[in-house]
Amino acid sequence: MMTVSTFLSSDGVHQVHQQTWLPESGSPRGVVLLVHGMSEHISRYDGFARFLNEKGMAVAGHDQLGHGHTAANAEELGYMCQGNPCQAMVDDIHKLRQGMEKVYPGLPVFILGHSMGSFLVRTYLCQFGEGLKGAVIMGTGDTPPVMASMALFMTRSEAGIRGWHYRSRILQNIVIGGNQYKAFNMDGTQPEKSWLTKDADVVCRYYSDPFCAFNFTLNGFEALFSAVLYAAQEKNLIHVPVELPLYFVSGDQDPVGSMGEGVRRAAEKYRKAGMTHVDMHLFSGDRHEILNETDRDQVYEDIWSWLRKQMEN
Repeated sequence: MMTVSTFLSSDGVHQVHQQTWLPESGSPRGVVLLVHGMSEHISRYDGFARFLNEKGMAVAGHDQLGHGHTAANAEELGYMCQGNPCQAMVDDIHKLRQGMEKVYPGLPVFILGHSMGSFLVRTYLCQFGEGLKGAVIMGTGDTPPVMASMALFMTRSEAGIRGWHYRSRILQNIVIGGNQYKAFNMDGTQPEKSWLTKDADVVCRYYSDPFCAFNFTLNGFEALFSAVLYAAQEKNLIHVPVELPLYFVSGDQDPVGSMGEGVRRAAEKYRKAGMTHVDMHLFSGDRHEILNETDRDQVYEDIWSWLRKQMEN
């Protein structure tokens, strides 16, 4: 069963669109929080959420600021909020968690973040990681702090000239224009060659969805690059609970993770920071959206196996 609700964003302005999926039994054994990626929305996770329901898990996720039904209108897609949009998005994740913990006190709580959501979750773990049962970091990468800092500087400099609502083609190309993306189609015109997934039907639905594939404003890039920088700085990783289980999962053909190399580097940073339970799995031949890949049944089962193992420990 899926229900829709709202909660007030930490920005004090937006009503955040939340979706909650519950097992038929009505008595879940655990909770999984889902944090979606850039230029998409939480409804795209319906299949995975219902799979977890079948395993007895309650699942909740929200359209983040500047996304989906949380955006007030089409012009707001890709614009998060005034002030510090990254922190507002992290705080909204915590509001989602607090709401579910209030309804289901005492149940183990997991969090899964994909793509941009993975960087927000990695930031979240530094601030609010205590008490979680585990975290799945999906479709992530590893950007050197100096590069993330440069991207932030460019974003803020351009905003000083054009304003935070401006949509910068230059920054858009920086995000998806690196060498690792050159082997893929980036605009949906060749679905079978998409960077997203080998499933052409999924690609076509993504690019025809009015809540997907929009370009970020400078405000959106401020949020994204701030999360990427925060997650890349080793000084922040010492604040993640050392015994918190982490599971890095990606496709080995995902350009965001530099075809697996960025995922390996990211996982290793957490091990060097002293974390005692860091697992990783790269799915052979899979691209960016492993939950939408042609082998998604295997991906679902793999993630569930890891979640179940943590609940048994």
